Amino acid sequence: MSGKILDPDPLAVIADSLRAQGRKLVLTNGCFDLLHTGHVRYLQAARALGDALVVAINGDNSVRELKGEGRPMNTERDRAEVVAALECVSYVVIFPEVRVTRLLEKVRPAIYVKGGDYTPATLHPEERAALEKIGAEIRILPFEPGYSTSALLEKMKKLSA
Repeated sequence: MSGKILDPDPLAVIADSLRAQGRKLVLTNGCFDLLHTGHVRYLQAARALGDALVVAINGDNSVRELKGEGRPMNTERDRAEVVAALECVSYVVIFPEVRVTRLLEKVRPAIYVKGGDYTPATLHPEERAALEKIGAEIRILPFEPGYSTSALLEKMKKLSA
């Protein structure tokens, strides 16, 4: 198991240390069920915005709630290990809730990043309120067209039919 995969409390200590050094912690979150080129490009761009990148991964139950039965394809620990293997990722944390709100409040990143399928207005109001409370900058990165886990799964379904 990678030493990059942390629980929220130790991650909060690291975040405090980075802040004290004047360094910027970037945080993003998602399911990252089947890692593809779009994910990798997105995570590299997110990392370039600061000094360290945390990827918060939805736990298995929250992925099921968000994506439906049959998802995730890979367990939370497997998804965390694959994401942690990327050079651009500093830390990975698994969170059980559908919304990343509690983790944002605990870690208090300088920058919160989402993909271009979001806008600041379409962020969940609870998450947006937490980000405003902690003073995090919200950055929306351009969407990588042509890359989607759902599209990959559909393609696999057609091939196996």
